[in-house]
Amino acid sequence: KNIIKVVIKLGVLHRNGLFSQEELKQAERFKSKFRMAGMAIISFYEVDFSYDRNYLTSALNESHKCLQSIVSKHLTDKSLSRIDSVFGFFSNEQFLDTIFRTDSEYRDILGRIVADLNKAIENGDL
Repeated sequence: KNIIKVVIKLGVLHRNGLFSQEELKQAERFKSKFRMAGMAIISFYEVDFSYDRNYLTSALNESHKCLQSIVSKHLTDKSLSRIDSVFGFFSNEQFLDTIFRTDSEYRDILGRIVADLNKAIENGDL
């Protein structure tokens, strides 16, 4: 729910031309960092024993900081806390360790997420 709300607000801000040139440059940096995190997730899923928690949490934390710097002037504290909540959940080390275990009960779900990430990268959406 929080992801959807944040994405919609970002879309509205962008569509209405409310981002400065510097914020748009920062948005490109965010897209690049977030794409790298997505590619790491794909790699960690597809290549056994390649999971690197420190790399992934660092990539997600950098993406989080980058996004916060773009939207901090535009969104309310409540919306900013939604972003914190989303990144906090997906950067949680225990969560990451659990989903990337080769015998994880969430392996099928992660597989579907990886398929969607692959599609997003192929389409240029990520």
